[in-house]
Amino acid sequence: MNSMYFTEEHELFRQSLQEFLQKEVVPHIEKWEKTGVIDRFIWKKFGDMGYFGISYPETYGGLGLDLFYMVILLEELQKINSGGFAAAIWAHAYLAMTHVNAEGDAQIKEKYLTPSITGEKVGCMCVTEPFGGSDVAGMRTTAVKKGDTYIINGSKTFITNGVYSDYLIVAAKTAPELGNKGISIFIMDRETPGLSATKLDKLGWRASDTGEIAFDNVVIPANNLLGEEHQGFSYIVQHFALERLIMGVNAHARAEFAIDYALEYMKSREAFGKTIDSFQALRHTVAEMASEVEMCKTFNYTTTKRMDMGEYVVKEATMSKLLSTKIADEVIYKCLQLLGGYGYMEDYPMARLFRDSRLGPIGGGTSEILKEIIAKIVVDGKDYKPAT
Repeated sequence: MNSMYFTEEHELFRQSLQEFLQKEVVPHIEKWEKTGVIDRFIWKKFGDMGYFGISYPETYGGLGLDLFYMVILLEELQKINSGGFAAAIWAHAYLAMTHVNAEGDAQIKEKYLTPSITGEKVGCMCVTEPFGGSDVAGMRTTAVKKGDTYIINGSKTFITNGVYSDYLIVAAKTAPELGNKGISIFIMDRETPGLSATKLDKLGWRASDTGEIAFDNVVIPANNLLGEEHQGFSYIVQHFALERLIMGVNAHARAEFAIDYALEYMKSREAFGKTIDSFQALRHTVAEMASEVEMCKTFNYTTTKRMDMGEYVVKEATMSKLLSTKIADEVIYKCLQLLGGYGYMEDYPMARLFRDSRLGPIGGGTSEILKEIIAKIVVDGKDYKPAT
């Protein structure tokens, strides 16, 4: 236990979560990976255990706990070897629900946040577009106000939980002529007329439903606006730090899982009369990988602590995602190599880990975009400020 960040209560939570995942989730993973559909019963079980509410106010059924409980949830989800299932859970809990909690009024929170915490409703966050990618300001989806409604037209893509969720958080331009200063955020129900979704076939994250969503004259009440009109871009940017830190934590956790699995394999695999964990070349490879992952983990914990204390850690969270996802990819590649031919077989976890990990440097802002953000901070002296 790292007592600098984790208390005895944290560790008890981790043990309870591990037991829950092994009992309630692991037996179903192979089915969900094959079908690409996560059974709805598991959402309610997560809600019953309070896992969706750990970071949210008690007023709406949450637990109001510190961010290290979130870190534990993320780490343990990575260690059951289904990046898709893990993504479905955290995209609901820390993308969709974050906006409902931060920008929703009391009525919206009661309608959406409370059932999200209990697992009765599942949400998704819709920002990325087919022609925009990481260029949030370049989105084309529009929301035109007409009386006491908004009319939404456009499309989104690569949306986690985009097909089977119950509600959507949608970014759209309410004043296209203002560029990124004309974006607003809305919430809408899945069954809203004019809304349709198509499931995408992915390299990895196969348990999750990633969708392309179309909005064809979708009419929603004006009070489905989250926060203030035209302030959507600042809301999105405000929460990017959390999303990137989450992906950094995910990365160090799955890399650590890969190393642990490779070590267990090396202890039992014999070549030339001895186990392969005794060969110096392989031992040094593991030593290097373990050092890199430990550095990522320590940095991510420090950044989590600063975020938990209220600091605006946009630079550090961006660095976390950039390097942690890169190192995780490299580590899992090497761990697969350590298993030799078995690493290439679907009966062993490395093949899925290898596929799932590859999304790390792409989703939530590509590494190329992150490098430019960091360059603006470090080279140009740009000082990103939280939304007011």
